[in-house]
Amino acid sequence: MTVNDTKTPGTDPAPRGQGQSTTRLGDRVFSNLSKGSGIALLVIMAAIAVFLAIRAVVAIRANEGNFLTTFAWDANGDPPHFGIAVLLFGTVVSSVIAMVIAVPVAVGIALFLSHYAPRRLATPIGYLVDLLAAVPSIIYGLWGALYLVPRLTGTYDWLDDVLGWTGVFAYDGSPARSLMTVGILLAVMILPIITSVTREVFQQTPKAHQEAALALGATRWEVIRVTVLPFGRSGVISASMLGLGRALGETMAVATVLSPSFLINASVLESGGGTFAQNIASQFKEAGSMGRDALIASGLVLFLLTLLVNGAARLIIARRKEYSGANA
Repeated sequence: MTVNDTKTPGTDPAPRGQGQSTTRLGDRVFSNLSKGSGIALLVIMAAIAVFLAIRAVVAIRANEGNFLTTFAWDANGDPPHFGIAVLLFGTVVSSVIAMVIAVPVAVGIALFLSHYAPRRLATPIGYLVDLLAAVPSIIYGLWGALYLVPRLTGTYDWLDDVLGWTGVFAYDGSPARSLMTVGILLAVMILPIITSVTREVFQQTPKAHQEAALALGATRWEVIRVTVLPFGRSGVISASMLGLGRALGETMAVATVLSPSFLINASVLESGGGTFAQNIASQFKEAGSMGRDALIASGLVLFLLTLLVNGAARLIIARRKEYSGANA
């Protein structure tokens, strides 16, 4: 052993790169941009909430009616007198109707495209469904007002004959510009959103799970029921919440179809009602300073309602995640 080969204990040269940052510049830039984007989003959301709250407090303090229970909207009066009872009822009812119609249909279309239809048929149908999401809402509104409304009268007469005794589906023969019509129109509008997301989730189901079920003798429907639906449950909930978000905030289509009034009808087939977004769109042009503050107050309620819905969806997904098969 030569002198140069001897090594003093504890004097080994440090490995290459040790003691120096191994993170590349591009990774650091991307990480900082991502963090900045997240922080910016929170700041924007907080700024919107603060702005809405400040303007809403001004209107609520000047309001001579009960903001939550008054069945009137006279925000430009002296003194102002307005409430959101009709708007809250109409927004929730029309959105629930849309979800009841759209979610089962969307799940059925997604299952057909992902597990039943041949590829040469599934691909163009999938493109068509995605294209429906790009149609402007005003186009849906014109279609609903000029085509859908006149053709729903017969359907409403039939519902009145069969279920009119419930009161919910009683029909007086008036033009079909009701919350039910709005719900049907919203269902058509949110259908492509729910379908597209649900189809992508179903297609991510592990092939090993499906093949194992087939090996055990399961039919195609049993494979879907045992493997695909449990795996995609969280995705279906997420897709539904995306659709519900659009239904809650839809403006122009609802304003074109609905015949607004500040009355709460027991029947969803009778003309009248209103929603937050529709009321803001129709009242904003003629609103004065106090009227705009009142509309902003109603917008704050819609903002909070949307946050609550999405928060509830996140809780549902978190509770069901361990049972969905997504972690398998």
